[in-house]
Amino acid sequence: MQSRSVFLADATATQSLGRELAQQWLALPAEARPILLLQGDLGAGKTCLTQGLAAGLGIDEPITSPTFALAQHYTGCAGALVHLDLYRLEQPAAADELFAQEEEEAIALNALMAVEWAERLSFVPEGAWRIGLELLQPDAPEAGRRALLLLG
Repeated sequence: MQSRSVFLADATATQSLGRELAQQWLALPAEARPILLLQGDLGAGKTCLTQGLAAGLGIDEPITSPTFALAQHYTGCAGALVHLDLYRLEQPAAADELFAQEEEEAIALNALMAVEWAERLSFVPEGAWRIGLELLQPDAPEAGRRALLLLG
């Protein structure tokens, strides 16, 4: 498993990391493409990173957090995205059930699946890329973020 820490000065840097991850994901054989698990407190940059993932897949529509819808599906010129937000699902069984349904959909679409609040799941999907985001100073978001990437 490859591990690295990345300093993200602002939203532009966070989106740029998302584009980079989407390109790495697209370069893999379809059967080896992992699910992306995004973790971090409110405001840490999970949706911002997902906006970058979408841009890397050639998706040009606005990407917002699916907190209330729970899941959003997007299609771009380079690939599709299934975006989950498990924040409102406090029971692991409910999170696991939604994950299983959307994973089937992602497989059918050959889509990148990005899961916000992945810590709500009762398990870690095999081969998943885990991305942890944290504000360097919680009371000063302008101080930047750190992303811890566990890939492979």
